[in-house]
Amino acid sequence: MNTQTLQLIQHHFPPKNPAHIQLYSMATPNGQKASIMLEELGWKYDVHKVDITKDEQFHPAFLAVSPNNKIPAMIDPQGLDGELQAVFESGAILLYLAEKSGKFLGQNAVERYQVIQWLMFQMGGIGPMFGQVGFFHKFAGKDIEDPRPKERYVKEAARLLGVLNQQLQGKNWVTGDEYTIADIAMFPWVSNLIGFYDAGGLVKIEQFPEVTRVLNTFLARPAVQRGMKIPA
Repeated sequence: MNTQTLQLIQHHFPPKNPAHIQLYSMATPNGQKASIMLEELGWKYDVHKVDITKDEQFHPAFLAVSPNNKIPAMIDPQGLDGELQAVFESGAILLYLAEKSGKFLGQNAVERYQVIQWLMFQMGGIGPMFGQVGFFHKFAGKDIEDPRPKERYVKEAARLLGVLNQQLQGKNWVTGDEYTIADIAMFPWVSNLIGFYDAGGLVKIEQFPEVTRVLNTFLARPAVQRGMKIPA
């Protein structure tokens, strides 16, 4: 990132402390992944709200960090090689922070790929499908008379919950006894589906007791409680 681009970003999103990680986000499930991870690590960071209800994600300053105009995005002044590093996409941010910290990514290569595959399960399945349920149940899609789109996404969301429920059998967390970025990625979306989207009844969440068991454990973590409200 050149100096001119950095100045553009900092002009629109003034840092409180330029030496800290700069997080550009909103308290959606994807945004919460990054803030929860940073809270779990206990690292200092500046928070900049990107108000997607006002199309701020299309501002040139934000696009300079996140070219796909999606939150969250992040700038680390002290990147993995000691140089400034910008990162976009919530899954990439989780992997980046896990690699930099050496935490929440398993203890060896086998465990690492167990975590990564379930992170990809969330990124490719849970997030997009739950988001479609929200669109067709709560937002503009609810006015579409054809019932098939909503039915399709509700059915797929329930199927994914079934996969997750089976995986959690006999485990404390998604990949076993250890809490990882797979959990940090997964459970904000489950919480959002049941809570903000009010779709627990649609997907028959009571049929997935392992999911709700681990969700409750996740929501009880102090770092999660803080991270879910960032930015305010």
